Amino acid sequence: MLKQLSINNYALINELTIDFSDGLSIITGETGAGKSILLGALGLVLGNRADLSSLKDTSKKCIVEAKVAIANYNLEPFFEEVDLDYETETIIRREILPSGKSRAFVNDTPVTLSVLNELRLKLIDVHSQHQTMQLSDANFQFSILDALAKNTVRIDSYKRGYNQLNTLKKELTVLETQQREANQQYDYNLHLFKELEEAKIQVDEQAELESTLEKLNNIEDIKLNLSEALEVSINEEIGIQNLIYTLENRLSKIAPFSKEYQEISERITSVKIEVDDIIAELENANENVDFNPNEAEEINDRLQLLYNLQKKHYVSSNQELLSVFNDLSDKVTQVESADEVIQQKQEEIRQVSEKLDKVASLISKARINSIPKLTKELQMLLADLGMENARFSIEIKPSKSYFLNGKDELEFLFSANKGGSFGELKKVASGGELSRIMLSVKKVLSANTQLPTIIFDEIDTGVSGEVSNKIAAIMQQMSANMQVIAITHLPQIAAKGNSHYKVFKEEVSGITTTNLKQLSTDERIVEIAEMLSGKNISDSAITHAKELLN
Repeated sequence: MLKQLSINNYALINELTIDFSDGLSIITGETGAGKSILLGALGLVLGNRADLSSLKDTSKKCIVEAKVAIANYNLEPFFEEVDLDYETETIIRREILPSGKSRAFVNDTPVTLSVLNELRLKLIDVHSQHQTMQLSDANFQFSILDALAKNTVRIDSYKRGYNQLNTLKKELTVLETQQREANQQYDYNLHLFKELEEAKIQVDEQAELESTLEKLNNIEDIKLNLSEALEVSINEEIGIQNLIYTLENRLSKIAPFSKEYQEISERITSVKIEVDDIIAELENANENVDFNPNEAEEINDRLQLLYNLQKKHYVSSNQELLSVFNDLSDKVTQVESADEVIQQKQEEIRQVSEKLDKVASLISKARINSIPKLTKELQMLLADLGMENARFSIEIKPSKSYFLNGKDELEFLFSANKGGSFGELKKVASGGELSRIMLSVKKVLSANTQLPTIIFDEIDTGVSGEVSNKIAAIMQQMSANMQVIAITHLPQIAAKGNSHYKVFKEEVSGITTTNLKQLSTDERIVEIAEMLSGKNISDSAITHAKELLN
């Protein structure tokens, strides 16, 4: 419930803090005194959009703060979901800076307006006169029916399935689109894939082939130089091998005489071993040098194939060709396995739809079962409010379509007169009748929901006399389960409040400001008497006011 509202630098309000109690609270005041300003400030702190026109003094920031008691309303899961600190007395603050920038806080944690609006729906229902048009809104009508049907848990479950179903349908649409596009390219992609598959490309193949071809193209020079190298190495008179053998023999004879000679001899022996190894490799290479024109032609053909494929696919290496091959493989596989994937997705959709249908059926049955109770309660309440012949015709029609709250279509019709035909509320009910219907609806909702606070802004428009007493009585009944705040011009309703506040204007230093104060018992008598007879309060008005209060 709303425990306290603090307003600073908003519209005609300099600074105002007012405490509210539970039960039925009444707010009265002359037309233009600023009741709408209070509602505007409350709307601001609950997430309405704001601009610089909200600031009384544009050089200072505007602050509106509401303290709400939420211990009994099971809001801990919501606070956890939106990552907010939960406090049994929660502080909601809204600031508008002179720059026009707006900030919102819940328990000193910054929040977005969307989070604030979600919280608002769980805390306070502000009913203004124009909201009677909600009565003709199908979503609002469903909310009334679902409150009586205790459908909250079922609808939450349905919504989760509904979101899952929509996600699956979107995924199926994407798959089908991809399949259509892939099918159009399938034959061409398959041709390219087969071409690369048959080529059996290896990553390092090109460099090896180019090296081998270079060797074959220079085979005569290679043969000549290898032969000459061997001649230089193994010639009996001038060959390197014989000379090193001679050198090794000479040094081996003097090696025992000195460590220095020994080291030189060992180094020459190492050189001899290395030279022998090189000569052996030269002999092997010389023996294996053989020009094969067929091999050169084959290598040329293979390289030309690789070059052509690289050019065709706009790449410059075998590694890139293999990447193209893998991509083509994926595209071909996607088409060839698409039917299976799509069938799997369709099966998922079927299973989720089946579960969703079961939940929707439970929701629908609960709605149908609650219709007699709803019509009976509304008609009884309206009879007390002077609409004895009011009748409702409410019918649930099953649909094949999935809606956000189930698979039902709702026909919610009304007749105000005996023997009259049923029609849409907005077409057959007057403004005063709509106000009384809305009050009856709110009464039904208050008994079936856990909303902490409801604020009525002149719900009594278009009524008077005994009906106003009935309206007050209904508000009193509602206030047993929730906090009710009523802005009214009717003394009969004003007298029924547990607490009474007056909105008034006053001039401070030549500047008009709006203020609000809680009235004492004597002040209430004067205020109600003034509502009865005007500024010139008569003794009979005072007496009447006392009677109303008693």
